[in-house]
Amino acid sequence: MSLTTLDPIAQFKQWLAEAQEAELDNPNAMMLATSDKEGHPSARMVLMKDVDSRGFVFYTNLTSRKGQELTSNPHAALVFYWKSLTRQVCVEGRIESVSARESDTYYHSRSRLSQIGAWASKQSQPMEGRFELERRVAKYTAKFKIGTIPRPDFWSGFRLLPFAIEFWQEGAFRLHDRTLYKRTDDGWTTEKLYP
Repeated sequence: MSLTTLDPIAQFKQWLAEAQEAELDNPNAMMLATSDKEGHPSARMVLMKDVDSRGFVFYTNLTSRKGQELTSNPHAALVFYWKSLTRQVCVEGRIESVSARESDTYYHSRSRLSQIGAWASKQSQPMEGRFELERRVAKYTAKFKIGTIPRPDFWSGFRLLPFAIEFWQEGAFRLHDRTLYKRTDDGWTTEKLYP
């Protein structure tokens, strides 16, 4: 594996660009692992919506299981896996909330139906059946008619501020290539890992 930079975010963006060319669906999909206050883990797939020098951004209903876990225990891990490239990137870090402005900007970039869906879905809560969700979609469609749909107070974003990023490239005979970046006060260090 030839990593071209000492900046893991720049390296990630390069790999993401290559994944966007190679992966048919959702190259920005990532597994998000969280845990509750007692340390019980949970994981699910979410979509990364931005990455910059600060970290990796995604959005959710704050009352969902992941929203509650990230609020009570603001540490998480991400895994990006691009099967067609036989690559993965593992990220560990601390969680912070994105600004209201960032949340508003992203929310209003979504389709109108996705905005209504944010209002209609009681994410992670039990529901009696699909008709209950459809009824809520109809309710909020009627409520907002053709006007601007405000972002719900319970819907926002999080940024994972990485302290470790590992790049993994599959190798022949299970002799994979692994490079670990660790954040320091002065930037990043790198080290190679056994497969």
